[in-house]
Amino acid sequence: MRLSNIAMYTGQPPLVAATEALWAYIRDRLRKAGVADVPESLEKGITHDEAWVRPGLLLAQTCGFPYVKHLRSKVQLVATPVYELPGCDGPSMRSFIIVRTDSPAEALADLRGLTAAINDPGSNSGTNLFRAAVAPLAENGRFFGRVIETGGHLLSIDAVTVGRADVAAIDCITFGNAQRFDPDRVAGLRILAETISGPGLPFITGSETSAEELALLRQILTDIASEPTLADVRDILSWRRFEVLGDAGYEPLAELERQAIALGYPVIA
Repeated sequence: MRLSNIAMYTGQPPLVAATEALWAYIRDRLRKAGVADVPESLEKGITHDEAWVRPGLLLAQTCGFPYVKHLRSKVQLVATPVYELPGCDGPSMRSFIIVRTDSPAEALADLRGLTAAINDPGSNSGTNLFRAAVAPLAENGRFFGRVIETGGHLLSIDAVTVGRADVAAIDCITFGNAQRFDPDRVAGLRILAETISGPGLPFITGSETSAEELALLRQILTDIASEPTLADVRDILSWRRFEVLGDAGYEPLAELERQAIALGYPVIA
């Protein structure tokens, strides 16, 4: 049986249900087209990064920075979703740099020496875009007093809320979903600044996926935008359509890292 893992944004119950409904549509279309070994449900007993490199990968959603750093010779790009949430611009997205509402910070420079939360060192939205924003302000490779790793964007939100951290960079999709479906979670926070935007989280398939299957996956994702039975799913997920970005479309994320290194700030610190 092949593997599917597209549940990158399932922080709240409505998103979980909508993602499962989306997969059911994709699954049935693939089976109707004669694709073999299509899984009944999304794989939940595996981490995202394990799924990305698992043999037999049929469909997954990854982060753009891991793609350019580790995956682009091992997987194939399928398409990138276009979300309709504040901070999104076509297939591109940005992160919101958040602080508590009572924080005295008025600009990024005011965060010097404070505690930052990141979800994962390999995250584009939580680390790469964040690092790019503060790299020009760093001195001798440091800007923050301390950096903690939380393991997830929602956990970074919580860390700022309760005072374990003073600031975090949260991708605009996670933040927008929290505002819609879990508003109390972000009620005590404000957006201090926005990062630059970059290509969003692409859907990928394994390197062994045939050209015919890749074309079919792209067609199915394209059809989602106009499928009448998925209107509610699109609304919950804030999806509007998919765009096909080539490998070069993700190169700017690698360039952000190179620029930070050139400024003497290779690691967010």
